[in-house]
Amino acid sequence: MKKIVLTGLLVALCPWFLNGQVAGDFDGIDVGLENLYRLSDAKTRSISPENFTGEKGKGGMATEGTGSKASRDLGQGWKVSPSVRIEAGATFTMAEIEGPGAIQHIWMTPSGNWRFTIIRIYWDDETEPSVECPVGDFFGMGWGEYAKLTSLAVNVNPGSGFNCYWTMPFRKKCRITMENISEADAMYLYYQIDYVLSDVPDDAAYLHARFRRSNPDINSIHTILDGVKGKGHYVGTYLAWQVNNNRWWGEGEIKFYLDGDKEFPTICGTGTEDYFCGSYNFENQKEHCYEEYNTPYAGLHQVIRPDGLYDSQQRFGMYRWHIKDPVRFEKEIRVTIQDLGWRSEGKYLKQQSDISSVVFWYQTEPHKTFPALPSKEDLEVN
Repeated sequence: MKKIVLTGLLVALCPWFLNGQVAGDFDGIDVGLENLYRLSDAKTRSISPENFTGEKGKGGMATEGTGSKASRDLGQGWKVSPSVRIEAGATFTMAEIEGPGAIQHIWMTPSGNWRFTIIRIYWDDETEPSVECPVGDFFGMGWGEYAKLTSLAVNVNPGSGFNCYWTMPFRKKCRITMENISEADAMYLYYQIDYVLSDVPDDAAYLHARFRRSNPDINSIHTILDGVKGKGHYVGTYLAWQVNNNRWWGEGEIKFYLDGDKEFPTICGTGTEDYFCGSYNFENQKEHCYEEYNTPYAGLHQVIRPDGLYDSQQRFGMYRWHIKDPVRFEKEIRVTIQDLGWRSEGKYLKQQSDISSVVFWYQTEPHKTFPALPSKEDLEVN
């Protein structure tokens, strides 16, 4: 058997054909339909408020917790600790795992303001996070409103069930925290983190995710990602886009500048809806309206329409996962998207939209320090 060459994103549906090679030694990390029948020495574990450490045989032992009142007549083992309360201004450590291993699935349903709740993930001995995003944006809910999202990498299900299936290998340690930056409100967090303890291949890279916002986008170019140094591959884009003018707004091209590209990129798209695997204004041409869609790899899952009173702006949520077509880089990557619409008389309009983005990529460590997140006021959705 040939040795597997991992891409960093261990594709759930086709792990046998990564990089055109046949999968070899099975380690229990890259589980999918093609190898689901194979045995492994990996150990399955799960962390939740009912088992904060994920230890074997230690679940459901709490005698105090957010369910204490409801379970007072039943006692231990009867949903005593289903969630945690995170006070305003506090940071809670959701998980601290000794490796090697890999996160395979995260489920949560956070209350409160999703822009004021920050998820951070640290790999191995990092003091600075490799993932740092408002929790809503990390799961494709940047506008603070539920919208069904069904894809391979992220699912958001009724009423606010956030699910992440990005495979996240680590060698020494994984630490996941949640910060409530609200000044006034405590929030409740229900969550479960499913992972395996297993050897990690030498060529497995680390997941990274970063948030950016341009509000307004003064230069009509939103920088999705920059400042990345190292070897890796780009695997996903989420955009929350508010349009501040009339007419069609998505003529802008996405551009990937790879490994020394300066003025002109190696990859240049043809339009915003084209990049998100749609076409012609995301329009249902029979009914003459935007049409939401969800697919395994791309979607326009959220359209927030003006209500004629206080909700005055068009807002959109869209995702594009490069699961089958990761964008490889050897040394560096920069990604931008133009904020471009139409004037009258058939001319392009350089717009000033409100654009937020989260990007997902795998790379070697160490990574460059992320820019600071915007202030709470600049994160807020109004």
